Amino acid sequence: MRIGLLTEGGYPYVSGDARLWCDRLVRGLGQHEFDIYALSRSERQEDEGWVPLPPQVSRVRTAPLWTAEDDGVVYGRRARRRFAECYGDLAAVLCAGSGVTPSDEASVPEADRFASALYGLAELARDEGGLVGALRSETAVRALERACRAPGAVRAARDARVPDLLTVAAQLERALRPLSLDWYEDAGLGSVDLCHAASGGSAALPGLLAHHFCGVPLLVTEYGVRLRTHYLTATEASPAVRALLTAFHGRLAAEIYDRAAIVTPGNAHARRWQERCGAGREKLRTVYPGMEAAHFAEVGESPECADPHALVWVGRVEPAKDLVSLLHAFAEIRKEEPKTRLRIVGAPSGPEGAAYLGHCKALAAQLFPDEAEGPHAVGDNPVSFEEIGGPELPTLADAYAAGAVTVLSSVVEGFPISLVEAMFCGRATVSTDVGAVVEVIGGTGLVVPPRNPRALAESCVALLRDPERRTRLGAAARARALELFTVEQNIAAFHSTYLEIVSRTPVRRVALDETGAPLPFASPAEAHVPGRWTGRSARVVARGGPGWAAGPPVRATAPVPAREGA
Repeated sequence: MRIGLLTEGGYPYVSGDARLWCDRLVRGLGQHEFDIYALSRSERQEDEGWVPLPPQVSRVRTAPLWTAEDDGVVYGRRARRRFAECYGDLAAVLCAGSGVTPSDEASVPEADRFASALYGLAELARDEGGLVGALRSETAVRALERACRAPGAVRAARDARVPDLLTVAAQLERALRPLSLDWYEDAGLGSVDLCHAASGGSAALPGLLAHHFCGVPLLVTEYGVRLRTHYLTATEASPAVRALLTAFHGRLAAEIYDRAAIVTPGNAHARRWQERCGAGREKLRTVYPGMEAAHFAEVGESPECADPHALVWVGRVEPAKDLVSLLHAFAEIRKEEPKTRLRIVGAPSGPEGAAYLGHCKALAAQLFPDEAEGPHAVGDNPVSFEEIGGPELPTLADAYAAGAVTVLSSVVEGFPISLVEAMFCGRATVSTDVGAVVEVIGGTGLVVPPRNPRALAESCVALLRDPERRTRLGAAARARALELFTVEQNIAAFHSTYLEIVSRTPVRRVALDETGAPLPFASPAEAHVPGRWTGRSARVVARGGPGWAAGPPVRATAPVPAREGA
């Protein structure tokens, strides 16, 4: 089959989210053909180029999400009226409420109104050749202002000022940029058998439009729910901006989940968020991300440990990882186990991460002055900050092999990749109870509350003093990781999902021969039978069949015996 893979800020670019699992998925499903439709997040990402693509990728189309030049489209009077009506309806829905719980009866009409406005804007962009200029116009800002001042608007929207309206209008223009793309013709997304969105939000929007215009089924995979990301990142915005953008992301997520054939969350934590946003349980299939276990096989199969007195932390250095609590917990650990060392392995994430790394180094120097065995020896700090690729830690597996216990101290976490890597290496773990940690660990490691250095210290000390328990937990963790989190299980799950969706989706494209004449038997016969097979009221009636077929069943009469001589 032909798959349209939709990405945002990831595959096929060298850097970005979801790059690795998309590449593994495409390479693992060599029997299928892939068309990549990628939205880039920055100019730097585009300059870095693409990863080498396998032969099953037949086409790649890209579009920048970080910028959009004015399309130069001049609307006529009728087009301007259509835009004002659709955008006004969209703004009115956002001002009416958050839309985070669209399952409520009162929000069903608002959800329908949001969908009508969204598809109305998409049809306008298709008819007129673009929507960028209109979304940046004064008409859009005025429509947003009228919606905020209208009776029934939420209090946060009524308090919006001009800078808030300009910010919201700019964010909506960025989020709705995929509406102006030329990807939705029959030769584009209309020619694929299935759209697979690698995330929600803007990445799933092209698949939503392909379903609307061409009837292409949509599969949505989310390892991190976009609405949750908005809650975590929009902390500095004003209440009005946060309320309106939260309403938009909530309504968009509900529409995506409603139109998608199947939604595959990456863990139970993401699944709960999707159910909260309106995803039906019958559509949800949990598919854990696949990781290469072979990279950690040598470390995982070797029982020995380089340093039985070392704790290892691996990840991106940023405030959400809460290394400050880890350092304070290590101060308590040193009181109980003076020989223990802490190795923090990772690079900072952006300018904020670099500043946080500097703060952690200063705190470590303050908590643990350099220790020397004598007056003429060089002091040594029990806390070290390292990066992968150095002489001591050339590979990621070497980092996990450097210690007896792997620690995760995050206060915010989605799917803990570093935890799964430690499990592949057969290491005992101590983690904070955030995100999908408990689901991943499954009883093969110790879990403590976040922001609790004392509990973190007590668990680490318990494992450092019990080598047999460490070995037992490490072996169980490796067995669990090999069962649930490998590339093979991930590819098999998506292959099965592809077949399930296509098997119950009718083929709606008309195949033509070389002369342009239709081929009536070019596509295999398919039927989508509504209802349940075992239901008493489920009856199959051919479309366009006789009227009597839709009536009540006719009870058969008893046969009349033939007369003699008849």
